[in-house]
Amino acid sequence: MEGKIKKIVITGGPCGGKSTAMSRMQSYFTELGYRVLFVSETATELIKGGVAPWTCGSNKAYQTCQIRLQMEKEKIFENAALSMPDEKILIVCDRGTIDNKAYMAPDEFAEVMRDIGTNEVELRDTYDGVFHLVTAAKGAAEFYTTSNNSARTETPEQAALIDDKIISAWTGHPHLRVIDNSEDFDGKMKKLLQEITGFLGEPEPYETERKFLIEYPDIDLLRSLDNCQRVEIIQTYLNSPDGEEVRVRQRGIEGSYIYFKTIKRRISGMKCVEIEDRLSKDEYLALLMNADTSKRQIRKDRYCLTYKNQYFEIDVYPFWKDKAIAEIELSGEDDDIVFPDYIKIIKEVTEDLSYKNSSLAKLVSDGG
Repeated sequence: MEGKIKKIVITGGPCGGKSTAMSRMQSYFTELGYRVLFVSETATELIKGGVAPWTCGSNKAYQTCQIRLQMEKEKIFENAALSMPDEKILIVCDRGTIDNKAYMAPDEFAEVMRDIGTNEVELRDTYDGVFHLVTAAKGAAEFYTTSNNSARTETPEQAALIDDKIISAWTGHPHLRVIDNSEDFDGKMKKLLQEITGFLGEPEPYETERKFLIEYPDIDLLRSLDNCQRVEIIQTYLNSPDGEEVRVRQRGIEGSYIYFKTIKRRISGMKCVEIEDRLSKDEYLALLMNADTSKRQIRKDRYCLTYKNQYFEIDVYPFWKDKAIAEIELSGEDDDIVFPDYIKIIKEVTEDLSYKNSSLAKLVSDGG
């Protein structure tokens, strides 16, 4: 899609606050100059229309119908957006195609992907950002209800389990944020708007991140976790003006990849301006011709991990056998971080330039 259009997903467990969020987003982002387009929740449409897992021949048949309809709806909205003269367009999807993964066994989901003729990476990463609203059943149980949606029948215990599965399904997306119930409902809605605003770059696309040098992780453990997803990354630095860092990235797994171009300008050790655009494969290959020959490509396995509503990225490099890098994006510089006990911190390296990927690329080229 063109740079003026951003497509995001608002997802979450049952009774997470999506309906209220949609209403507030309409007025909030319209005031910021966006044309806001909403893709309604497909599951609710189908179930209310009589198409449901219990009316179709199988759960797989139902999930296939839902994903196909979701994809068609999004395509129509994207084509409509391309015809609009507005400079800024925000497409908001009330749940996305990957939500369906939470309602299927892994082999069932793989079969649906084959039947539709797509793959998980292409489906998941077609969205620019994913914002998960945690179910009220986790941390605000007194407010949990299904009375506002006749298509929902889950108990609080079932809702909490589904919430975990949806977070796991989206884990691996480059821009996933989890909005919990640590504040009251109004605070939760303000947090969501703050996260989306920051993601869209209003007024500027700041990214606040902290980076830690960690002991080499237990790879088998990470791969066994439902809340962890491995992603293969190849990162190439391009020739760029002083003060800017320009890179292109191939991101995906097992032959299924998407491509990005990123421009970074450092504001402080912890904060930078980051502008990212999706590329076609041909655009990506063309930009590789402008590679900075003083740096080698960085190849790494990234383990995307959700833990206590935080989103960690653990980068494992082929030239290190005793250490790795763990990174987390934050809403603010003073946010608390809770690490799982299987991540062993050596030291924080947020402001240590020698651990930036661009520096590691130079180290590798020098044989380090």
